[in-house]
Amino acid sequence: MANTTHDHPVYVIGGGPGGLAAAAALRERGVRVVVLEKSGSVGASWRGHYDRLRLHTTRRLSGLPGLAMPRSFGRWVSRDNVVRYLERYAEFHELEVVTGVEVSRIDPAPGGGWLLHATGGRELTGSAVVVATGYNHTPHVPEWPGRDTYPGELAHAAYYRNPRPYEGKDVLVVGTGNTGAEIAVDLVEGGASRVRLAVRTVPHIVRRSTAGWPAQATGILVRRLPVRLVDRAGDLMCRIAAPDLSARGLPRPTTGLYSRVKEGAIPVQDVGLLGAVKRGAVQPVAAVESFDGDKVVLADGTRISPQAVIAATGYRRALDGLVGHLGVLDGRGHPVAHGARTPPKAPGLYFTGFTNPISGMLRELAIDARKIAKSIAAAHRAARPASA
Repeated sequence: MANTTHDHPVYVIGGGPGGLAAAAALRERGVRVVVLEKSGSVGASWRGHYDRLRLHTTRRLSGLPGLAMPRSFGRWVSRDNVVRYLERYAEFHELEVVTGVEVSRIDPAPGGGWLLHATGGRELTGSAVVVATGYNHTPHVPEWPGRDTYPGELAHAAYYRNPRPYEGKDVLVVGTGNTGAEIAVDLVEGGASRVRLAVRTVPHIVRRSTAGWPAQATGILVRRLPVRLVDRAGDLMCRIAAPDLSARGLPRPTTGLYSRVKEGAIPVQDVGLLGAVKRGAVQPVAAVESFDGDKVVLADGTRISPQAVIAATGYRRALDGLVGHLGVLDGRGHPVAHGARTPPKAPGLYFTGFTNPISGMLRELAIDARKIAKSIAAAHRAARPASA
């Protein structure tokens, strides 16, 4: 029987930057591709980010394949302009985007390719599938003992928009990644009466730009160097760029900068945190251990009574239900293969956007998109003679 799987479209799951980039790169190579987006519009996750968010990567190094970001967006692109860019990107490349369709499970199709189980009982057959559901997919709040007894507001950072609801309030921000650091500064500038920042692992903090040289450019240059060498250079860089704030509760990190990157934690780009800690506007405290009524119990035994807690505690990839049965995830629930490589057990199944590279997420999504498109297009060409 002739193999006709290449006659089916390639399905891209997710209408964010990674999915749109992959679709555009595939379309450029003449491959029919359909983007399935569960929300009502492209760039849904970007629409939900907090108001003051700007890219920590430069405009010039953040464009997706086939369309640069407009110079009018400035060097550090705002959230709203990222959304505008993604909308324009889908229009410019005339991408086939179907919204309101959520894929719940992917299985091998009986005749080859992949069978997608989607909203409304749909069953869609694709010659290949690109999973681009996003690094920040499902907000994660730790199961702190006693958290259900806390009478104040406890919300994940995913639901934070601006500081207005927190004016005059005592707020604890949990987590010292870029999101937690930026929200803490936003709260200070927005009139919160007190802002504390719970620190489990002291972050590496770097300047977003030094004398016009962006931190992203350094990340690109050092990405292929030995971890130990970059750790030493990173320690020196942080000592030069960041003051010692041990007396304010924020000591220098004891872990290597690049070693932490390999574990999934990129450095924090300073957008005001160092100054806020230095002048006492943001107070670092120990990690959260538990809740006891209106008290938050910290790792050092301190008990504090914030009126609100914002958990900048990360996200889960949430891929288990979608592809967990296929043997394509590691012990952390991350894809075992990424970019142009497909898992050994699942040829034709691609993943993009599930790493947090020091060289910039959007830049790497663009690179992955071109590699994925090249791989899929080659597979389609190889399949055609057999179907003649």
